Amino acid sequence: MQFISEMKKKFILNLILLVFLNLLIKPFYIFFIDRTVQNVVGTQEYGIYFMIYNFTFVINIFLDMGIVNFNNRQIAQNSQKLKSYFPSIVSLRLLLGVVYAVIAFAGAAIMGYSPRQMYLLGILAFNQFLLSFILYLRSNISGLLMFTVDSLVSVLDRVLLIIFCLILLYSKHFAGNFKIEWFIYSQTAAYALTALAAFCIVARKSGFKTLKWDGAFFVNILKQSFPYALLTLLMACYNRIDLVMLKQLIPGTDGEIQAGIYAHAYRLLEALNNFSYLFAVLLLPLFSKMIASKENVKGIVSVAFNLLTVFSFAFASICLFYSYDFMNVLYDDEVLRSAKVCQLLMFCLPGMSFGYVFGTLLTANGSLKQLNILATIGVVLNVSLNLVLIPKFGVIGAACTGIVTQSSVALMQLFCVKKIFKYDVNKTFILKFIRFVTYIFFLFFIGFLITKINIQWYYGCLLHLITCCVLAVAFKMFNIRELFEMVGFKRKR
Repeated sequence: MQFISEMKKKFILNLILLVFLNLLIKPFYIFFIDRTVQNVVGTQEYGIYFMIYNFTFVINIFLDMGIVNFNNRQIAQNSQKLKSYFPSIVSLRLLLGVVYAVIAFAGAAIMGYSPRQMYLLGILAFNQFLLSFILYLRSNISGLLMFTVDSLVSVLDRVLLIIFCLILLYSKHFAGNFKIEWFIYSQTAAYALTALAAFCIVARKSGFKTLKWDGAFFVNILKQSFPYALLTLLMACYNRIDLVMLKQLIPGTDGEIQAGIYAHAYRLLEALNNFSYLFAVLLLPLFSKMIASKENVKGIVSVAFNLLTVFSFAFASICLFYSYDFMNVLYDDEVLRSAKVCQLLMFCLPGMSFGYVFGTLLTANGSLKQLNILATIGVVLNVSLNLVLIPKFGVIGAACTGIVTQSSVALMQLFCVKKIFKYDVNKTFILKFIRFVTYIFFLFFIGFLITKINIQWYYGCLLHLITCCVLAVAFKMFNIRELFEMVGFKRKR
């Protein structure tokens, strides 16, 4: 019990730190830097960039091959492996970088990229290499349960990127001439400096001296990490392939514009999803450690699930009623269509958030076969629906596909967790489910009533958010006293 209590406390405290740092940095980047870049370069130009970026993201599995999740789980369960793994895995990742570059350019040639698009692809592919390397380095840091250091590294690239872009966007020497290439170059510089800082931290912890080229070790690691690689590839497909299919199924300028509209709405989803992702960053090493120690994980699963339920449905409901106001503040063109897409796309958030709990638990448990089967179903469902809906409804069809895919995969993961960890459908479970559904109903009903009050939209939005928190406490979605006790604030008797 003491071990479980300590794990809960570690989870909550580091979650608070992660959220605090990300609230300081990432919203500013997304809404004041990334948004400004899109407004400056235009929807079509940014649509080209976003389409290429998503292509490089979908195939970045060839950079990682599942090593990040495999390594995080291994180091969390046995930190002594860091010294033997690190020099060889760094060498392996350099080889994978070459493979990735070949595949990226071959795929782009098949899809008929123009010379300029090929140039942008080259830089973005290198950026993906740096970003993937940072994630690998962070998997070692978090695997050692150095969550504070990992939290600082997680925002360093964004801090640097904000500084570089502010100079390029607002300095009198560059103002008025900003190009999408400058944004990409800034990413390169920020990722490179962050990778160097993270490398120094891990190298010191591992006693790194030189690279090791061991073919037998490479083959062994790739065999063990292959299920993780397949899972990452499948998840990237059903999470990101919408943009690629939009461009391919709607050719010409209209496809690029619709990709830009999708990017408008997706930016808000991505900003909120980044906070859900923070749960997975902390939960994977914690779950791995607890499962290896044969400790019960149900307590942490319950806390994480309840917090993400409140968070995801609160913002999904807010965006349902205020999406036009958000898009109108953020963007200069295509506001109405962006708002309609945003209303739909935001309902992907609950499914994506729940996946960070159930999917992470299954990953920590080593249930990769089940996860890959579910992810394969997700890809088939996503591609099939996109092939039908995008030609008929364009970007709206892609958003609807996302909702169905994310919700279906999350539900399948829930049933899988229930079976493997033997969660009983008893009276307590049924009561929690009824409370969960009732909370959601009142959330949307009261949100609708608030829109009928004659107040400014931002006051309505704030009132809705406060209502979400009050309802969460009223329906016991989380216990405030329990959360305070977890972080060490015990009530005096």
